[in-house]
Amino acid sequence: MTEDYQAFDFPDHVDQAVRSVAQLHAEHQARATQPQRWVNRATALMARPWFVALMVLGIGVWIAANTVLSRLGLRAVDPPAFPWLQAAAHLFSLFVVMLVLVAQKHEDELNAHRDTLTLELAILSEHKLAKVIELLEALRRDSPQVPDRVDPQAEQMAEPADAGSVLAAVRESDEP
Repeated sequence: MTEDYQAFDFPDHVDQAVRSVAQLHAEHQARATQPQRWVNRATALMARPWFVALMVLGIGVWIAANTVLSRLGLRAVDPPAFPWLQAAAHLFSLFVVMLVLVAQKHEDELNAHRDTLTLELAILSEHKLAKVIELLEALRRDSPQVPDRVDPQAEQMAEPADAGSVLAAVRESDEP
C-alpha cells in the first residue's frame, strides 16, 4: 500500500492529508486488542468470494458423501435430511453473526474518530475563515485606496459561530 502511494507525486498539502488519514487508521489498528485483530482477520477471510466457493464445495461434498454412503447401504455419518449439517450451519451462522458484530463495532469506533476529527476540522476552518474575513475587513477599512463602507454581512461573518448555539438551533428546528 505505501509503495503504491509513494509512486504518485502529490503536492505537499495532499501528501500531508493522506499521511494524516493513514496515521489515524494506523493508530486505530494499534489500539486493537489481539482478539480484535483475530476477529478482523477472520471476517476479512470470510468476506472473500473464494470462501463462499469453499463453503459450497464443503457442503456439496458432505451431502454427496452421505448420500452415496446411504445408497450403498453403508452407515452414513449424517444421513439425508442431514441434521448434523443443519446444526453445523446454524452454529456457523451464529459464529459469523457474532464476528460481524464485533468487527462492525471496531469499525464504528474508527468512524466515530473520523466524525470527531471532521467536526473539529470544520470548526477550526470556520474560525480561520472568520479571522480571514475580519482581516480583510480591517484591510479594507485601513487602506486609503479602497472606499470605506459598512458591510453588516461581513461583520457578522467575521465572528466565529458558537458550535453549541448552532447545535441548539438545529435541535430546536428538528422538534415538531
